[in-house]
Amino acid sequence: MRVFELAMTLAIVLATVPVGQAAAPAPADGLIASPEAGWPQWRGARRDGISQEKGLLQAWPEGGPTVLWTAADLGRGWSSPIIAGGAIYITGDVGDDLRIVALDLDGKKKWEATNGAAWKEPHPGARASCAYAAGRLYHMNAHGRVACLDAATGKEVWAVNVLERFAGRQITWALSECLLVDGPRVIVTPGGDKAFMAALNKDTGETVWTSAPLPEAEIGTRRTGYASPILVRFGGRRLIVTMGLRCLVCVDADTGRLQWVFPKRTKHDAPCMTPAYAAGGVFGAMPTQSGGVFLRLVAGGDTVGYEKVWECPMDNLGGGAVVVDGLLYGSGHTNAGWVCMDVATGEQKYIDKTLSQGAVVYADGRLYCLAEEGDMALVKPGPQGFGIASRFRLVPGKCKDAWAHPVILDKRLYLRYHDRYHDRLYCYDIARPGGGP
Repeated sequence: MRVFELAMTLAIVLATVPVGQAAAPAPADGLIASPEAGWPQWRGARRDGISQEKGLLQAWPEGGPTVLWTAADLGRGWSSPIIAGGAIYITGDVGDDLRIVALDLDGKKKWEATNGAAWKEPHPGARASCAYAAGRLYHMNAHGRVACLDAATGKEVWAVNVLERFAGRQITWALSECLLVDGPRVIVTPGGDKAFMAALNKDTGETVWTSAPLPEAEIGTRRTGYASPILVRFGGRRLIVTMGLRCLVCVDADTGRLQWVFPKRTKHDAPCMTPAYAAGGVFGAMPTQSGGVFLRLVAGGDTVGYEKVWECPMDNLGGGAVVVDGLLYGSGHTNAGWVCMDVATGEQKYIDKTLSQGAVVYADGRLYCLAEEGDMALVKPGPQGFGIASRFRLVPGKCKDAWAHPVILDKRLYLRYHDRYHDRLYCYDIARPGGGP
């Protein structure tokens, strides 16, 4: 009966194709990019830390690339900027408020708005980056308040607290998810008793779908983690992959149905890494020697499952990973060092401890590695070793919290850092040695 149904379906599909015209090929598996130009969301168009920029310097002058401008008074926070629609958007805590600030491309302030309360408990400061879609901004503060703003003016369009709506509970270091906009929906992960994940109408904030709560008996908690999700096409399905507090989770992007939950714990319940997609599978890692795991996605029936392929000791905290030419690059936390691994086999090609752990993005044949101790390095990728082509010091003094991820767009590199006394967004020219026209 099943074979007959499939045959009939195929006949109907073929009958709808005009004579002499081939059916359009199915979209390829892989990460699904935002349709917006620029760097419109966390870690870029595909959330993979990969920039399509070309013509960039392969080595920097002594002392680093030319600083074009700096912007100050942005508030305390570790969020990265996004760039879309001719503006830069960044968040920071100022006094009792979470501020969203819009800058022009010369670093001048255009407007600022608030999204609820600042976070004043462990590691005070703003967490999440904004997301841009169709002239609007979407952001969730540390307390679960999701706001939609007009990107041109900062005027609030709607807001909802997702912890309250979905019976979620706060986590130790506060909600940190960078929201994902998927077509007409905004994806949120409250980790609640009513829903682990939910899709909101991006125009109104109303609930479109919810996923089931996590199986607490199996996982030990229903709460969400600190990671941000990725959107993947696989086997003709659209999937969202993220982390719960003690697991990796895959959800159907169109219905919210849970596809699978892979239990994985970390000592302090601190899963922060945005999962990385490569070669039909996903890689996720957790700190404090919990290590990483690569799960191959497996299509079957009306669900997608997984097969564990390999594990590794690389215990990424919040710096993410990039995949370039079949090799995965990132850094460890307790198992400190910058690591290169073969995605197909999990073989570790090298580990290098020249820099402290940090965040990584890729552009034009180079890794851009911002170490949490304040060093910025330009690194040549490859399995032979961690080849630093250039480096400079972002933070003048001693630090261990340079955690905002680099952003690369229009031949510029953006780096953000704050301390007790000041906060800055730095814009560098990474195409011309002298920074001139």
